[in-house]
Amino acid sequence: MRHIYIVLFLAIVSMTTFAQRLNVTSYPDSIDRKQLNTTIGIEVGSYLVGLSFLQYIWYKDHKRVPFHFYDDSKGYLQMDKFGHAFGAYKESYFAYHALRRAGVDKNKALIYGGPIGLIFQSPIEIFDGLYEGWGFSWSDMIANTFGSLLFVTQEAAFNEQVFLMKFSYLPSIYPNYHTHLGESHLERFFLDYNAHTYWLSGNMQKLTGLKKIPSWINLAFGYSANGMIYEFENPKYYLGEPFPKLERYRQYIFSLDIDFSKIHTNKKWLKIVFRAINHIKVPFPSIEFNKVDGVSFRPIYF
Repeated sequence: MRHIYIVLFLAIVSMTTFAQRLNVTSYPDSIDRKQLNTTIGIEVGSYLVGLSFLQYIWYKDHKRVPFHFYDDSKGYLQMDKFGHAFGAYKESYFAYHALRRAGVDKNKALIYGGPIGLIFQSPIEIFDGLYEGWGFSWSDMIANTFGSLLFVTQEAAFNEQVFLMKFSYLPSIYPNYHTHLGESHLERFFLDYNAHTYWLSGNMQKLTGLKKIPSWINLAFGYSANGMIYEFENPKYYLGEPFPKLERYRQYIFSLDIDFSKIHTNKKWLKIVFRAINHIKVPFPSIEFNKVDGVSFRPIYF
């Protein structure tokens, strides 16, 4: 569902801005009460802002109806589900590290910060279930849960993220076919799933056990899809004319990536830059599999 990206974007920006002002070198040994209160305030504030946005802005022109369910598990070839998982993963990531930088120990930070992704996104599903045109989606909830669990289980088991969830975006041709995918560049960023790719970026040194591989080199598996206009199928007519027959198909991509958190530097400003860009997949040559083109090599895939 498109509105989730707006809410997640606002939450991630606020948490990222806050995290960048914290100690970027190590975690303190004791709790900084002022820092902890600020952390809690920002997280609660972001939560309340998200709820207010949903109630007073997003749904204000929609009819409230009895609570109901909606099965969108096959919508947009599951791209929406990857978006939910990515959002929950990042929200849990930011919340955990914000608590750790305030001096909260690992176990408590995992208990209180780890579920934040699920906690932030669950009200969105509840609101969807109360308004006409949407509905509570169990598949969305499963994706939300997966995103938070992916972060928590890795942090608990390995004390680090061996697999990072990342995102990449490259404008597609499909908004030229239909304004449903957005008219401005900002609208297209949120609405055009054809332009999104979600990645699971794994540390090659950890995965292979080969110490000769630089610790910052990752192997990335990406998932994307093409040819989608509407959620389940494309229109047959548009503006009184037959709509082109666009093939809807999934894309599976293998590529390399960089984990900037593994690159050591003594420059504080560079650490902040690395922290900010480490959520985006680095463009690299890639191998793609899909049912339309078969196997193809991409010199650069964004």
